[in-house]
Amino acid sequence: MIGRMIKFCYDKVWLIAVVGKKESYETDSVLAKRRDIMVRSMTGYGRKVCAIDRMDITVEIRSVNHRFLDISAKIPQTILYLEEEIKQKIKEYFNRGRVEVHIHLEGGALVSRNLVVDWKLMDQYIEHLRTIKDTYHLAGEIPLEMATGISDLFQVEEVGQEFDGLSESLLETVQGACSQAYQMREKEGGELAKDLLSRVENIEKLSKWLGERRDIVIMEYRDRIINRIQDYLQGEIKEDARIIQEAALLAEKGDITEEVTRLLSHVNQFRHTLLQQSSVGRKLDFIVQEMHRETNTIGSKSNDIQISEKVVDLKSEIEKIKEQVQNIE
Repeated sequence: MIGRMIKFCYDKVWLIAVVGKKESYETDSVLAKRRDIMVRSMTGYGRKVCAIDRMDITVEIRSVNHRFLDISAKIPQTILYLEEEIKQKIKEYFNRGRVEVHIHLEGGALVSRNLVVDWKLMDQYIEHLRTIKDTYHLAGEIPLEMATGISDLFQVEEVGQEFDGLSESLLETVQGACSQAYQMREKEGGELAKDLLSRVENIEKLSKWLGERRDIVIMEYRDRIINRIQDYLQGEIKEDARIIQEAALLAEKGDITEEVTRLLSHVNQFRHTLLQQSSVGRKLDFIVQEMHRETNTIGSKSNDIQISEKVVDLKSEIEKIKEQVQNIE
């Protein structure tokens, strides 16, 4: 009688949970077959070359994973005035990741060099040298090498040269390199999405197995409790509401119904998040953390060796997903 009453209570709770999840399972199955998932990796490379007025402009862009958007621009001194515009152009393509942009200019000079002579200082040098010559009655002329050896008399100044269309051509080249890096990030993101969907499907299968195993574990645990009570009382158990209640509470401590339900919900959320057309890396990372938390709770509650083995498999899949998610924009 006790066994039948406990089984009835738990079967009723499990039926409610399963009915509530049936629609979700069917939705996930359809979702897994869709092909319009557009996540992007944070790893990419692009290179573009442009020639204007005997000058070659080369722009290289490399991006790797980073928590935020971090742009590092290494550009020649002569075009530093364009740095902010270059960064704004990069922000049009990327939302997260460390982006390094290298710009090289070759060919036509952006600067001209002019030699500047300090004539006033030169006159003072010559005047003092002549005074020294007259004072000490020195013979010979003042050599030219003496004047050219004085570094303070001569300086080389650089004057910037303006090239028509330089700013426009440079920004177009930056845009071309960004486009290449963006396409590479999209391509790698598609491969990541395939791997993630495969692993999430494994997690779903394992979670459903845990839900099915849950009934068997509760019945086995209930039977062990009843057998121990019978052994202790050395006889048949009489119907007692308090004994039934205590047995139910003990069996409830190992119940993983709520954790399995939430784990399957996280699987559903993970798949739907992959369909979003924005930066989803941080959200996916949060969902993976919740999956890990529910799995740890299942492991701590479990007193069944088969469930414990499946929990190890779950953790393995979740850890692999976590590593992949770190590289999603």
